[in-house]
Amino acid sequence: MMVASIVGDVAQNFLSPMLLFFMAGFLIPLLRVEFEFPKALYQALTIVLLLSIGWHGGEKLAELNADSELFYVFGFMVLGFVANTLIGLLAYWMLKTFTPVRKIDAATTAGYYGSDSAGTFAIALGFLTTLNLSYAPFMPVMVAIMEVPGCLVALIIVARLRAQGMDSQGNMPDETNYIRPVAEALSLDIPAMDTTLIPDDHNMANRRKKKLIDGHMLHEVLLNPGIYLLFTGVVIGLLVGLKGKKATEEVGHLFDFEFQGMLCLFIMEMGITACRRIKDLKTAGWGFIAFGLLAPNLFAVIGLLMAYGFSMALGYPLELGTYVLFMVLCGSSSLIAVPAVQRMAIPEASPTLPLASSLGLTFTYSVTIGIPLYLEIAKMVVGQ
Repeated sequence: MMVASIVGDVAQNFLSPMLLFFMAGFLIPLLRVEFEFPKALYQALTIVLLLSIGWHGGEKLAELNADSELFYVFGFMVLGFVANTLIGLLAYWMLKTFTPVRKIDAATTAGYYGSDSAGTFAIALGFLTTLNLSYAPFMPVMVAIMEVPGCLVALIIVARLRAQGMDSQGNMPDETNYIRPVAEALSLDIPAMDTTLIPDDHNMANRRKKKLIDGHMLHEVLLNPGIYLLFTGVVIGLLVGLKGKKATEEVGHLFDFEFQGMLCLFIMEMGITACRRIKDLKTAGWGFIAFGLLAPNLFAVIGLLMAYGFSMALGYPLELGTYVLFMVLCGSSSLIAVPAVQRMAIPEASPTLPLASSLGLTFTYSVTIGIPLYLEIAKMVVGQ
């Protein structure tokens, strides 16, 4: 019965406009169609979608009842932060244990999975809307809250690797192609060599002495464009929502009637990019590919059990849609925040491998099969 229900949900999902646009975009590189999605249009869609998600969240927050409900909301936000922190650490252990990737790439990829994806969340919202399933009004705020842990997990693990002797190319002493520091090589009486071929480890030593998170890094983690736009939408939606329904109708049509159409165009571009990223996985090995497809299910179930435990322990009922969205936030991986932090603070890591897994595998899986599967698992666990 459950299998039939999952197949039905997946089939319905595949026939939704969003997934049809995703598949259309995914086929463009495969069919070698000479088409490039206009960058300015993609940026504009991203801006409007993030503001829209935040706006709806703020608008619903304005309708919350007094202090007791706010206490539970704050507790759920803490739960989300803890959940993604644990998922990031678990992802690092799994990648280090079951895949051949370097520790620096395992740490960076773990950071991606300890964060979340606003794009996947937006598609999940569209899926729930199609099924007419309700969800908690504060869930859009959770996108921003649960995006931060992955950044912190990646930074902390990488700082530890640097302290353990990682070279300037990101290789550890027990890994292939490790470059021994010049001073250490001379102390071992290694025959004379052209030291110009060995990177200067003085800069690496300075990096180790730097603070784990300085002002620039903190700014990048907490005020990257995605989080800023999301929180901006939440705050504006909340303040306008407090004035009443009439006030929100003045600009609400942009975030209501056009949302689904803009989401379809956004997901089409994501399909193009996802297809192009898959080729970067050729050198990663089957273990890494299996992680990108299977681990999100484990992380989503962990999120579901934590949310269900929270609901049972505090007697705070959660809607079915809330469970599904929380599973999506736990099972998805970053496409905005962690890549930006990686470029700035972890230059030794592979620039393509984590994104290939996050976008080429996990995102593609989540929006086609993952979200309908999460719905059925949530139904089975919470009994709705």
